[in-house]
Amino acid sequence: MGKLAKNAALLAATKAKNDEFYTQLTDIERECGHYWEHFRGKTILCNCDDPRTSNFFRYFFTGFCQLGLKKIIAACYKNLNPDLFSQDLDEQAVYCIYDGAGRVDDVVGNDFDTFIKRNEWGVLHGDGDFRSPECVELLKQADVVVTNPPFSLFREYLAQLIEYDKKFLIIGNKNAIGYKETFKLIRENKMWIGHTPMGVDMLFDVPEYFAKKAVAEKKEGSSYKIVDGVVKGRSTSAWFTNLDHKKRHEKLRLWKKYTPEEFPKYDNYDAINVNKTDEIPEDYDGVMGVPISFMDKYNPEQFEILGNSRYHDGQDFPDDINFIRGKGLYWRILIKMKNSGTR
Repeated sequence: MGKLAKNAALLAATKAKNDEFYTQLTDIERECGHYWEHFRGKTILCNCDDPRTSNFFRYFFTGFCQLGLKKIIAACYKNLNPDLFSQDLDEQAVYCIYDGAGRVDDVVGNDFDTFIKRNEWGVLHGDGDFRSPECVELLKQADVVVTNPPFSLFREYLAQLIEYDKKFLIIGNKNAIGYKETFKLIRENKMWIGHTPMGVDMLFDVPEYFAKKAVAEKKEGSSYKIVDGVVKGRSTSAWFTNLDHKKRHEKLRLWKKYTPEEFPKYDNYDAINVNKTDEIPEDYDGVMGVPISFMDKYNPEQFEILGNSRYHDGQDFPDDINFIRGKGLYWRILIKMKNSGTR
């Protein structure tokens, strides 16, 4: 298969996996507002973002002075606006580097056309893939990476961030918590859920073709929602980060008492099942299986994560620990309370 055919196949596959979901500015503002101390004096990289259309880039550009940033770098797979340049570059990947020149106050009405002309921008030699050598060079310049990477490439994207020892704040599917590579980082407290609760419904801007297809073939409320007449994509998403935030150290208030009737044990493992995070018994010292919604309330000083019923990383957990009296449950995270002084 030739290079063009491979690229076309990749593009088709990623579209099918909803990789063309674009994060709303309101969601970015709600989450990023809790990390200002981590952004100050730093170079921010948004390496899955066209600077002309990305709300991640817009957030950091308009807040450049207030956040005290050193530099912003944005790069994307391909230019989403072929009129950006004076020639036909619709199949070219672009990048932009902003270091404070022509600050936002000088750009009337946040005119991005004027902004582009005043700052360093250009065309990447390749297709803008974050794994390409030129994009890796951009990554090396960054202190913190903030973006919404392609969900279908989440494992590879995260592995690259870890390889280059980068701080990050990224969006992924909630089920990524159970990926072998992801869960290992979570269990070792090298990554955790962001400040936004996992129960918050994240909606995304989507291409016109997706909106039409969703309305025609899907049920509203599942893969899409209509907000003020605009079709928004819906995905079970969460923020993943290795930037510390205050919520991560808030103690979960426990009030339930343990009873064998309310908290039965799994068929093949000595651990009790807890259906709701806010019903974790305060007086149980053994292993507990809790839903993945526990992760946005996880305090590493209060609880220890042992494993999960999907991936055990060599731990002595049988595959069927999420069965009770023969009935299967959705996969669980296995935790244990730390010393009583943390309760």
